[in-house]
Order: sequence, then structure tokens, then C-alpha cells
Amino acid sequence: MLLAVCPDTLTPAGHGQLGKIISPLSLPPSFSSRPLRYAVLGAGFAGLSVTWHLLKNSPKEKEMRIDIYDEVGIGGGASGISGGLLHPYSPKAKLLWRGAECWKESLMLLNVAEAAAGLSGVDDSDDSFIVRRRGIMRPAVNTKNLIVLTDNAQNCDASCRIETIDEDTAQKLVPKIHVPFNSAFYMPEAVNVHPLRYLQALFLACQNVVNESSTSSHGKKELYLHKKSVQNLLELEGDGKYYNLGEYDAVIICLGAKADMLPELSGRLPLRTCRGVIAHLQLPANIREEYLDHAPSILSDAWLAIQGSRSLYMGSTWEWKSRNSNPNVSVDEASRALQELLPKVSAFYPAIKDWTFTKANAGLRAMPPLTDHGSLPLLGCVNYFVGENVAGKYWLFGGLGSRGLLYHAWLGNLMAQAVISCNEQVIPSELTAWKNINR
Repeated sequence: MLLAVCPDTLTPAGHGQLGKIISPLSLPPSFSSRPLRYAVLGAGFAGLSVTWHLLKNSPKEKEMRIDIYDEVGIGGGASGISGGLLHPYSPKAKLLWRGAECWKESLMLLNVAEAAAGLSGVDDSDDSFIVRRRGIMRPAVNTKNLIVLTDNAQNCDASCRIETIDEDTAQKLVPKIHVPFNSAFYMPEAVNVHPLRYLQALFLACQNVVNESSTSSHGKKELYLHKKSVQNLLELEGDGKYYNLGEYDAVIICLGAKADMLPELSGRLPLRTCRGVIAHLQLPANIREEYLDHAPSILSDAWLAIQGSRSLYMGSTWEWKSRNSNPNVSVDEASRALQELLPKVSAFYPAIKDWTFTKANAGLRAMPPLTDHGSLPLLGCVNYFVGENVAGKYWLFGGLGSRGLLYHAWLGNLMAQAVISCNEQVIPSELTAWKNINR
């Protein structure tokens, strides 16, 4: 049954309320038979995951159109320049809330993207990879850190093991690595993702679903990318031609830090902004000794995301309360970032001195509040924030913070299910609890 109107499931006080649902039987035939229309604001991890799952989860017989709005295009924001180190653990090696589910869903979506790009089963040793499967290593940095990591590693998820290794074993994996307490923690199944290539391939996968529908007897799907920003949510209300319900059946806000810049949501989301700079480094031609092809990326007080035998990303800085979403980095900002990051990296990888800085990029992250379950993203219907008489159904998928790559696939699936069914109860209450506090 097509649910045409789905009022917010919570009152301002946070108590349950049965919303009025209009059955398609009470609507004109022109409305109940028209295509579903969804607007997705943002083309990063959240936006493209929601888009993919809307296309895959929607009724096959139902026609659908999805409009993605992003002023800079696919992966142009913080998602596209993130480090791409994917595993389900906290810095203390503790399995994150729903970490096993998120890990599984993310790997599945990575496989979808690789298949769309024609890279399934292809050797990932060159610099054009989407997923680099070499594992991630985390050296212990002090005695307290060693004890905590050792304890938590005992309870690792079987699909992403944590092995405790000594310095000799670590140096066989990464020559010249420094392991001060003769102990490092190696996650052989963890992966390094190239975020921009991944997002481009995931968008291609979405386009493939649309193309397949054009030759199918089922409902036709349409997908459009609009390189424009939405300054005000009410812009999307339409002209009321569909039974005065607005142009879109649902609008899903996946704008990261920019969600707070929408006038309807400004100052009402419990998000902190943080600008992070990532530096790109290369080995100069006169250095023969390369980073081994089988060697993992490295996590510590700073991190190294290996891009190839002679290329890596180093990050990241944390500039809290910044509102600067410009990906470009000035000479002064890059210099400050190097001054901060190089000493941290030199502590575990002294050979970084042989690498040459080439450029830097920055992203503005939306960091969610700390809860009893950790820092969890914000999901849910936000009609109450937009206005009492809005025609469409407004949803928020935000606050992915520094773990967007881990959370995006599982939560994108949940969000798509909630949107299609007009049922916020599909989403775990831990992810919607923020609304009870911020109304």
C-alpha cells in the first residue's frame, strides 16, 4: 500500500502519536498511479547509500524517480577526501555499537561498487584500486594503551580479527616501523578504500539499476544528479499538483555538516563541526626502497592510508567549530597540518622523512554527540523541525562523523526502508533518541 502522508511519529514532548495515513483508495487514480519521487540532498556516503537502497528496496512494479542534489557532485564533500580506513573498532579496539552489522553491510556495498566498475576479482596492487585489501596495523603507544588494546582484542569479531604481533612480525609487514612496546595489533581483514573512486562506482551501480529497469516489465526507475545546492527545504515543496502533497514523497537530508546550514535545521541539530586536513605524500624518484605491496595501512595518533608503493595519505587534523567546508587548503593551513602530523607519524614510522608532500585536501565533518553507545549518527523524520504544514516527508541521515564509511551502508538500508514504508520505527531507537532531547 502506498502511504501518501506520514506525519511525524513523535510529538514535541517526545510521546507517541498515531499519525493520519491517507489510503490510496481515498486518492484520485492519477495520484496513486504516479511514480514515487524522492529527493536526496547530498552525494556522499550517506546520500549514495540511501539512493542505492531506495532503488533496490522499492516495489519492483512501482515507478520511481530519484533526484540527487549536490552542488559539487559525487564525493565532492568530506566523504570524498576521507582516509578510507575501514574496520569495525574504536581506537581502543572495542567493537563499536552494531559494528559487526555495519562492517558486513559496508563490505557488501563495496563489492557492489567494484562490480559496477568492472573490478571484481581484479588485482588491487596498482594505484587505481577502489578497495585495497592489505589490512591495518595499530602499534601500542604507551603502557595503558597496550593493556586496553590487549584486553579488547580478545573480543574481536571473527570476520575482522585482531592479531597481537611483536615488533619482528610487524617489521616483516612494514619494514622500518617502530613498535615501542614490542606489541602491535594487526587487523588482516580490514581494508583501505579510495573514497572518491568508490562513490563514483556506487553511483554507476545506481545508474545500472535504472538502465536495467528500462528493459524490464516492472516499474521504470529514473535517477538524476543536479549540481545545485538547496538553500531552503521549502524550495522542494512543489506546486501542489499531486493532490496538494508537494512534488516529493520524501526528502532525505544527507548533507553532513551542511545540514545545519539549512534555515529549517540551523541550530537545532546536536552536531559539532570539525575541519580535517589530509596530506598527500609521495616517494621521490631517487628513493628506491618502496612501501611493500603487501604492507598494511597504519593507525595511531595519526594515520597512514597507503595508496600504492610510492603514494600515501596522512591524516588527520581536528579543527573544532570550523564552518569552513572549502576542500582547498592554503599554504599556511597545509604547513600547520604537516607540523602537527609529521611528529605523530614519525613516532611509529620514522621513514616518513623520506616522503615528499605534494598536496592537501580538507573536509568539514559533522560530529554527533556522545551517548551510552558511543558517538552515533542522527536519523529520523524531521517534519516537526521543518514546519507543521509541510506537504512532503522530511528525513535526516546525518552526523556520520569520522566513521561514515563504516556506518553508511547499514544505515542507508535502514533509512531507505523507513522512507519507503513511512515508518520511523524501522530505525533503532538509539539513532532517533536525539529528537526527544532537541525538540
